[in-house]
Amino acid sequence: MTKLLFSTIGLLLLVVGAAPVARAAGAPGDSRAASQPTTESALELAADAAPPEGPLALWYRRPAKHWVEALPVGNGRLGAMVFGGVTRERLQLNEDSLWSGSHQEADNPNAAAALPEVRRLLFERKYVEAEALAQRSLTATPKTGTGFGRSAKLPYGSYQTLGDLWLEFDVPPARVERYRRELDLDTAVARTTYTSGDGVTFTREVFSSHPDQVLVVRLTADRPASISFNARLTRPERSTTRPSGAELEMTGQLDNGAGGGGMNYATKLRAVNEGGSISAGENALRVERADAVTLLFAAGTDYANKYPTFRGDAPAPRIAAQLDAAAKRPHVELLARHVADYQPLFRPVELNLGDAPNIPTDERLIDPDRAADDHALPALLFQFGRYLLIASSRPGDLPANLQGIWADGIQVPWNGDYHLNINLQMNYWPVDVANLSECFEPLGAWVQSLVAPGTKTTRAQWNASGWTVHTVNNVWGYTTVPEAVSWGLSPMNGPWMCQHLWDHYAYTGDVEYLRTIWPVLKGSAEFALDWHVPHPQTGRLVSAPSVSPENSFLVGDRKVAVSASPTMDVQLARDLFEHVVAAADALKVEPELRARCIAAIEKLPPMQVGKHGQLQEWSEDFDEAEPHHRHISHLFGLYPAGQISPSKTPELARAARVTLERRGDEGTGWSCAWKATCWARLGDGDRARQLLLTQLRVATTIDKILTHGGGSYPNLFCAHPPFQIDGNFGATAAIAEMLVQSHDGRIDLLPALPQAWKAGHVRGLRVRGGAEVDVRWSDRQLSRVTLRSTTGGKYFLAHGESAAQAELKAGEAATFDGKLNLVK
Repeated sequence: MTKLLFSTIGLLLLVVGAAPVARAAGAPGDSRAASQPTTESALELAADAAPPEGPLALWYRRPAKHWVEALPVGNGRLGAMVFGGVTRERLQLNEDSLWSGSHQEADNPNAAAALPEVRRLLFERKYVEAEALAQRSLTATPKTGTGFGRSAKLPYGSYQTLGDLWLEFDVPPARVERYRRELDLDTAVARTTYTSGDGVTFTREVFSSHPDQVLVVRLTADRPASISFNARLTRPERSTTRPSGAELEMTGQLDNGAGGGGMNYATKLRAVNEGGSISAGENALRVERADAVTLLFAAGTDYANKYPTFRGDAPAPRIAAQLDAAAKRPHVELLARHVADYQPLFRPVELNLGDAPNIPTDERLIDPDRAADDHALPALLFQFGRYLLIASSRPGDLPANLQGIWADGIQVPWNGDYHLNINLQMNYWPVDVANLSECFEPLGAWVQSLVAPGTKTTRAQWNASGWTVHTVNNVWGYTTVPEAVSWGLSPMNGPWMCQHLWDHYAYTGDVEYLRTIWPVLKGSAEFALDWHVPHPQTGRLVSAPSVSPENSFLVGDRKVAVSASPTMDVQLARDLFEHVVAAADALKVEPELRARCIAAIEKLPPMQVGKHGQLQEWSEDFDEAEPHHRHISHLFGLYPAGQISPSKTPELARAARVTLERRGDEGTGWSCAWKATCWARLGDGDRARQLLLTQLRVATTIDKILTHGGGSYPNLFCAHPPFQIDGNFGATAAIAEMLVQSHDGRIDLLPALPQAWKAGHVRGLRVRGGAEVDVRWSDRQLSRVTLRSTTGGKYFLAHGESAAQAELKAGEAATFDGKLNLVK
């Protein structure tokens, strides 16, 4: 097999064009946006750089040509993709609230009246007719849907690029040696360094500071007066740029989708030079003969998450104050504050599965045989997921969307929104187990913000109490059924979001937090109790109408999606009702609601095993229209919920295994991650690892972005394709699940350890019940375990035939040997 290894090529001649290109993203399902290269002048590039120090770095011996090769930095709100160019550097910019569109009234006032007839047709097994009526009567009002994922110019809107910062350097070198670009996960700094043909070594460092709320670009050279460039800010549309002295300002107003002006944004770039001079040119800053330069970039919008207006203060004064405060600090202080803020989040968890090879990250991906033996690569993927969560989800900001905070273009794939039929949920699967509980706050706050619009939707749409949200959600309070019932009719997504609220409590044991989320849980239960109705033939409480997300079954030769109580809805309802009962007990509140939930649990349909031995996806044993479908929604009860397990429900666990076998190991990146978590729950570490290797297969060639199959891009972004960040977070969760589980009332140690991971250690994973755990193993045998309690309590540990109990106070720790004997 031919190997595209730059280190063996010697000198690589990169011949590319010259002009920065502004472009819109391709349609959902294609990656035309990702495949358009960022270009530079021709130069000779020697592939002779040494690797960076330490294992926790993504690194490369050439600049990024495509967006999915660039390196992401972010502070939760303000992000950039760093290309590492030599003649021209591109930093593609994002701000997490920058959306086109506006608030709209999308609830269908005719839905409640049509609902009884849809249900009657379902109960009479007239599925084709029921779906047709549901499509006519239950979807959003005309022109208020998502544009089937292309709504940049419609009221639903789209997340969008903030623009680009271009650095255009004088007298580009004809030859470059020791070129290396890297992303240091330990410090959250992207770095580009190279030596020009005349012997000058240039270094560029980029980080997005959370404490100072600015993007910082530091340029240095080892020869005085060597740094000269123009700095420009551009955006494909709706922008005005004004230079002034040492500053460059770009402002604009996005399209509201209704013929008017929508969200306002403002950005400001300031250059601080050491030596040389700075001047304002035509729409650019000019730096000449500087020894070093620090660029500070601030940005914001007038978005405020306040239903239904969503408008807040003008952003320009706010970002000017941020920039002024940051400019008073020297670069060394800005960097120190950034690292001091970041490392307490990142460093508590350590994972070692083996030594990393001293070759660039893209080369580690392109050879599947090498990747299979590179056990440090899954560890890097695990930590990269943790890095991305810190970089895209900090308290006070919006939660990570379909692309985290990193998206290029005006029309980004699927509008870059919040999909609630797996994607947003998967983004936060690793948050507690990977010891990033602080990063949960944006999701928790977001779910609480859905209550008001979700309550309006349940009233208008279903004539029901409580609140819920359906498949898609944007920053404008969209909670109704979108334009297609086949993928958009998921009324139990509110309960699914409540599963995250409860799980966060299960990990932290914070009763005061439970008290704050009780109204949200209560409202979700009230909706679910209203929504479930007795089936006239069985008397069971069913969720009708609903879908098993994005999948369909066959009725004769017709594909149909709408049914009554798909298995996932049954699992979601049971999960919600059980958690509401437990919360009511813990808080000693609402005995009547508690009793209603207990009664409802008894009347829910059971999970069933189908004719193939599989876990049924629907209430009837339908044939699937796509047996290898990427969604495995009916395995929610296996993961992330704990309703199915080999120890508690062996028959259902066997059925879940058959389901996974029938689905197969192929799929989009996030689908591979979900399957990996499920195989881990079933105790099959080798199969979970195989899914991770499938996710790690490279989704590019040297000059092309692939548009089919899953995998990973050279920068380790998950390939749906195109890029979706949920697979990155799902992979982190899957690896954690292979090493430690805590869903069955005990802490299972190394429950799904692959044969290939013979020795290693993990430190700092969190478990339900309020504790952290460190685990070491050698020759695939457990050798040492340390348990640290954060809340105090009783803990039961298990590994194979060995078991141990520990009762610890908050802050206490206990260490056990490989047989789980207490050693101190």
